[in-house]
Formats: sequence, structure tokens, C-alpha cells
Amino acid sequence: MLFEKLGLIAPLQEAVTELGYTKPTPVQTKVIPLVLEGKDVMATAQTGTGKTAAYALPLLQILAKKTQKSTTKKVVRALILVPTRELASQVNLNVQEYGKNLELNIGAIYGGVKFTPQVKKLEKGIDVLIATPGRLLEHIKISSVDLSRVEILVFDEADRILDMGFWDEVELLLSLLPKKRQTLLFSVGVSKSVKRLSEVSLKKPITVAINNQGEFAKNVQQTIYVVDKERKCEMLSFMIGTENWHQVLVFTKTKQSADEVGDYLSKSGLKTLVLHGDKAHSQRTKAVAAFKENSIRVLVATDIASRGLDIEDLPHVINYELPGDAEDYLHRAGRTGRAGKEGRAISFVSQEEKLKLKEIEKILKYTLKTEFYPGFETQVWVEKEAKKHTIQAKIDREKANKKPMGLRKKREEIKANKAKKTTKTCGIGAKNCKVK
Repeated sequence: MLFEKLGLIAPLQEAVTELGYTKPTPVQTKVIPLVLEGKDVMATAQTGTGKTAAYALPLLQILAKKTQKSTTKKVVRALILVPTRELASQVNLNVQEYGKNLELNIGAIYGGVKFTPQVKKLEKGIDVLIATPGRLLEHIKISSVDLSRVEILVFDEADRILDMGFWDEVELLLSLLPKKRQTLLFSVGVSKSVKRLSEVSLKKPITVAINNQGEFAKNVQQTIYVVDKERKCEMLSFMIGTENWHQVLVFTKTKQSADEVGDYLSKSGLKTLVLHGDKAHSQRTKAVAAFKENSIRVLVATDIASRGLDIEDLPHVINYELPGDAEDYLHRAGRTGRAGKEGRAISFVSQEEKLKLKEIEKILKYTLKTEFYPGFETQVWVEKEAKKHTIQAKIDREKANKKPMGLRKKREEIKANKAKKTTKTCGIGAKNCKVK
């Protein structure tokens, strides 16, 4: 199916054509017609499947076809809730691109930036608002935004919104929204909290489940390297330098680890920047921009960047440490191999992380092959190999000892048989018997 078959209006069709979109992804094919029909939708799909366009394109079309009834500038017509400022920024960019041919005002509000410019932006009027829950409530408290006439509500990465502890904020926001609205919920999986959110926010939803695990496995080459925890930094630096990799996204579990890894790589001569929650928003924005422009080779980030970081043709994602949540592995690895393109996801796994690896494999529903990077074999592996070689050497010795014994036995049997024949031929009293 082509995009032009989905019933999009000309301004939107022109926008997606300019962006190079020709064939919609499975989630876009299923969701777009449902949203255009006015249905509530609950969709589960992995990151990198094109879910932003799946809800944004029909949302923009619905708003474009309706005239705003109120002249109140602060009224918001569509609200897109996202978990992080990075995702808010990325979604805002995407929606702006899709709606550039429409007379709709699109904007985003999120923490980490000055409050006043956002207030002024809201006062001018925004049809489509992308927001993080915390910052949105701050604006509601000072009445700089009005949600009373929201026609469409979108939860983007609902699982992450709830995992970050925004349940109370979401409940409060739902109470401020009109009951008569269209609601769209997008999530990687259906946890208990996501199911609960769907029950309180959606009305007779159509469920769309995109099982793209097979596609993920096909597009992303996944490699597991077993390595001692103490040698991870050394191996990371060696691999990037030896393989001559560029645009490498490295994920760590903690901010401390990110700083340590970033410092090590920088001292190794690799242009590296670090991205985590303690960095100012301006620093984080500059870091992402530098990474996209290839002015740095490595971006070390915590999971704050695993959502909303959209980089075309990102070749390498490295899990320096496995994430605490098995599903976060998919989000991290999903930064590469996007839109049908090939990528590589490498994970450094220490002995302490073996159980986490099994959890990830359970989610993936297949076993990941574990390897050792030459020169960085673990001490446990070295000991196992040494033991294996010792056992093999013993077996070889036993085989060697058994072989001559067998030959001697065989020779003795042959000699005994000859003696028996001689006795029969040359018995006692036999005449003219010659025995050599």
C-alpha cells in the first residue's frame, strides 16, 4: 500500500512525499484509517515503527477540516502527552514537518527551559500542543493554557509516562479534559498500569498490535560480548578505534557511568559528549545536534535518550550496561535499524548481568548468541578454556597409551595363533617336521 491510498488530504500528502515517505509502515497502515474514522485506538508497537506519523497525520487532517469554534487564543484542540523533553522536542519537529502546508499552530512545552517564552507562545494560540505532564500542569496552575476544548488526546509512549511516576499528573489532566473527545494510546507493551490507563481514558477502543519482533531481528544485527566489568571501557575504546566506527550511541545505566565512560573515551582521543538528566537542556540539545551532524564520534547517554532520539541511518548502538527493564533493551536497540534499514546493536555483558540477558531473551522470544571479543575474553572463560584443554590433553594421552597396548595385544594374538598351527602340524612323533 502507498501513502496516497490512505485518504490523506493534498497538503499532508505533499508533506510526506517531500519527506520521502512512499510506503506506510504496518502501524501507519492500520492506525491512520481508524483515527480518520474518529475511533479511539490503543496501539502497541516497538520504537522506530513510524508511530508518530501514525497518529499525527490523521490528527492534523481532522483539525484542518474543522474550523475552531472559539476565538480564545489559549484553547488547545489536540494534546500530545510525552514522557521526556527530548521526545517532546522530536515529536514537535515531526508534527511541524507534517503540518507545514496547513494553517495550524503547533508547539511544545517541556521542562528544562525558560518558562516565560512558553507562556507567550501559548497566549498566541496553539492548535496542537506537545507537552510533558509536569510542565503542562505548571502552565495550568497559572492559567496560561486551556484544555477545556481538546478534541483529540494522544498518549505517546504511555508505558514510559507511567513508569516515570506521572500517574497522579495524568489523572489530574484527564479530569480537566472534556469527556467527549477522541483518545489515542501508544505503548511498547501492555503492562498493568497501561491497561489501567486505557480503561479510564479510552472509550470502546480498537486495539492494534504490531508484532514487529521478527522485523526487528531481521534489521538489527544483535551481538552479545561477554566481558569482565573492569575491562568494558578499554574494550569499548578499542572497538571504536579499531573498527573505525562513527556515530556510535552508547547507553549506560547511570549518570555516573555515563560520565566515567565519556571521560575515558575523550582521554582516548575519541570525540565524545555525554547526555543525561543532570545536563542543562541547552547542553543536551547541542550534544544531540553535534552527534547528528557527525561533529562528534560518540554520544554516551542514559536511558533519557533512548526515547525521542531520532537519527537517520544510525549504524551502531552499544549497551555498555544492560538496562534494568528488559523492554528498555528494545528501545535502545530501536535507535538503529529504523524504517527497514540495517543497524547493529552490541551489548557488553558481564557475569553479573547474565540474568538480565535471560529476561531480554524472554521478551525477544529467541536466544542471543554470546561471543568474546578477541583479546578481551573473561577470566572465567580463560579458566574454563584452560580446564577444557587440560581435560582434552588427558584424553589424548589416554588414547595414545591405549593405541600401542592394542598393537602389542594384537601382535601377541598373532604369535599365539602361529604357535597353535605349528603344534598341530608338527605334533609329537611327526616325521620330517621343520620348525623355523
